[in-house]
Amino acid sequence: MFYTLLSIVLTPLYWLIWGLLLVFFHAAQWLALHVWGERARRHTASLLNWALLRCLLFLGIRVTLDVKSWPPEGKPLIIVSNHQNQIDISGISWALRRYVPIFVSKSELGRGLPSISYNLRHSGAALIDRDDPRQALREIGRLGKLIQEESWSAVIFPEGTRSRDGVMKPFAAAGIKVLLKNAPDAWVVPVAIDGAWRMGSVKNFPLVLGHRITWTVLPAISREGQSADELVAAAESAIREHLGQR
Repeated sequence: MFYTLLSIVLTPLYWLIWGLLLVFFHAAQWLALHVWGERARRHTASLLNWALLRCLLFLGIRVTLDVKSWPPEGKPLIIVSNHQNQIDISGISWALRRYVPIFVSKSELGRGLPSISYNLRHSGAALIDRDDPRQALREIGRLGKLIQEESWSAVIFPEGTRSRDGVMKPFAAAGIKVLLKNAPDAWVVPVAIDGAWRMGSVKNFPLVLGHRITWTVLPAISREGQSADELVAAAESAIREHLGQR
């Protein structure tokens, strides 16, 4: 009973702090971009993701960022991850910030959300319309060319939607294949996320308190001698094995 009451009290306070962070960092990103340029804006967005992760402590949620092996630097990367919660993005963004991660995201997030929409639009994110496959693949291809040219990183969630119970859905290969085609020098980096689904979402009241969320960056996979299908299968298998979902 006490746990439930505590959760009822803390949940709206958490969302209030979360919202205030988005508003503050929206202004901070705008200022950084217009005074110091895009690089400063990216650093400001990274600080936002750090703050959102620290905010989880308010709910008693512990965060672990575990890098088993750092990906190669100076190479384009395709970061492939399972998807459980909106907070997944902050963990990947902060843990791998040195690689300039840019997300494949649904187009609805590109407008109307302080900080989030601003970051997506200015980072070069692939904003895809899931009802228009041609547009989606064209946007993902553009992102692939960008990471190839700049030696940056693309982040994609191949399940297509969040898992509500932590059980991985099968990976859809099309988006990763387009990235691989347009970024021929890219390495594939699997990231396994565990525990984020327990938290719930903005639609859940109250949120679940006092658990752990872990982001594990697994060893990067070289594409040398492997087809696109084999790379997708290898990334999915690595994540499933780490989560014990073979």
